[in-house]
Amino acid sequence: MMIPENPAVKTPWLDNYGDVEKHLDYYTGTLAEAVEETAKKHSDIIAYDFMGSNTTYKKAVEEIHRCAKSLVALGIKAGDKVTICMPNAPQTLTMFYAVNLIGAVANMVHPLSAVNEIAFCIKDSGSVAAITLDQFYYKFKEVRRQVELPHLIITSIKDALSPVMKLGYQLTQGRNIKKPDGADFVWWKDMLKGGESITDYRCDRDMNDPAAILYSGGTTGTMKGIYLSNLNFNALAAQVIATNTFFRPGDKMLAIMPMFHGFGLGVSIHTMMFSGGHCILIPRFTPKTYAGLIKKHKPNLIAGVPSLFEALLRVPEAEKLELSCLKGVFSGGDSLSVELKKRFDDYLASHGATVQIREGYGTTECVTASCLTPLHYAKEGSIGQPFPDTYYKIVAVGTTDEVPYGTEGEICLTGPTMMLGYVNHPEETASTMKRHADGLIWVHTGDLGLMDEEGFIYFRQRIKRMIITNGYNVYPSQIENILESHEAVHLACVIGVKDKIRIQRVKAFVMLKPGFEPSDALKADILAHCEKSVAKYAMPRELEFRPELPKTLVGKVAYRVLEEEEAAKEK
Repeated sequence: MMIPENPAVKTPWLDNYGDVEKHLDYYTGTLAEAVEETAKKHSDIIAYDFMGSNTTYKKAVEEIHRCAKSLVALGIKAGDKVTICMPNAPQTLTMFYAVNLIGAVANMVHPLSAVNEIAFCIKDSGSVAAITLDQFYYKFKEVRRQVELPHLIITSIKDALSPVMKLGYQLTQGRNIKKPDGADFVWWKDMLKGGESITDYRCDRDMNDPAAILYSGGTTGTMKGIYLSNLNFNALAAQVIATNTFFRPGDKMLAIMPMFHGFGLGVSIHTMMFSGGHCILIPRFTPKTYAGLIKKHKPNLIAGVPSLFEALLRVPEAEKLELSCLKGVFSGGDSLSVELKKRFDDYLASHGATVQIREGYGTTECVTASCLTPLHYAKEGSIGQPFPDTYYKIVAVGTTDEVPYGTEGEICLTGPTMMLGYVNHPEETASTMKRHADGLIWVHTGDLGLMDEEGFIYFRQRIKRMIITNGYNVYPSQIENILESHEAVHLACVIGVKDKIRIQRVKAFVMLKPGFEPSDALKADILAHCEKSVAKYAMPRELEFRPELPKTLVGKVAYRVLEEEEAAKEK
């Protein structure tokens, strides 16, 4: 499928595309069908490896079909939603494509999410089944007290390991995991045996049918599921490869960005599986172990959030790396400062790499990246230029009126990766996806930026209040509501403060009700109260008691005053 250029839209970036094709031909099948096509061409290439175990494309597709049969035997049918609450592991990848093969929809959820958040995602999506690790089984027991979940599949990291690695895992990390003892779930290996007699399990789906749901705060700051289609993911894969002309089948991607995140699922996993790439699946890591993974695997491609690159510069192990293996280093999920880019580029050059870090930009409403710094032409402070067949424009905030080049406004974008809409939120879908005078529907990102005359985009700031920590969106109002539900809290205000590793960390200010006095014990109790409903990455790293919180003229808590106070401390 070829998308024709729209003459009503200005496209100054096309003059700077170099060797990149301006328009692409997009695959019209499903995600699973795309991987099957890859396996036909590259059957013996390694699709992924995991803790020492390699799986070829031929074997990967066989595992996907086996899982698909088992899901049908379990009672999952076309159109059903299946929650995948897993880290990056072979079971995660297999389940994702198997769900797609039978015409169901994968609902991707962070396994470290709080019980209430997981319950919300399951109920909101209408999931009839879920898969998670054994170590999260007891969290799901709590989830099932809140929502109905007919089918729960439990797996373990050791299910994907060789006998030797399995023994090592059981003697180390696995020894601390309490084995599930209920009768309300099915083990992964037992489930896979249940579909051996199933023959009718494939479902014909359209490229525009929903394939996945990713949860995000969206452009409006409240947690919502984002419906993404087969075309959305397949188009992204084609665009990523087109803008990275050096890519060859077999190139290795260190897949540390998680599959419940658009960046991880869309770029690190599906782009590779679509194109014959080699995914190195990493379920968890630290900067120290990350350096070891680079040394061990010698990847050709690395993608991460800025805080990851900052952290890597701080570990002694990184100084010993030889990086001539790298073909591409990509930063997304948050703004990459000019200073950090310079330091990391210097680090790359001094360790044998011939490439520099390339910044991209995107939103989950378009899977992930839709804009990337070109290979041959970069501008300081820019997030790059739009992908092929993707249009950007800058409009006056609150309107659909395009502003002149160099003028700040709201970043809007459209193209083949644009979402189908928000789950159960038609009003917010309508306020985010707007038809402009040019006849196209545009995603209004809620971000401020500008475009120069050559079509380079510059991100400025988020229009709406939001904290980004380690690449994750954190919405202060949600945490404030949870803080204020504690019996001792009268008012709360949450802000992001500067952090050398996370870029921002979450800090809470609390005003207590009469009769309560500040104490370490009360602080611990309030934070424990938060842990029931707030994911670990969004938890306040600091909590400060205040006798009063600053107010605006209309009586609202003046969070900007607190932000300015914290910023002044940094100077």
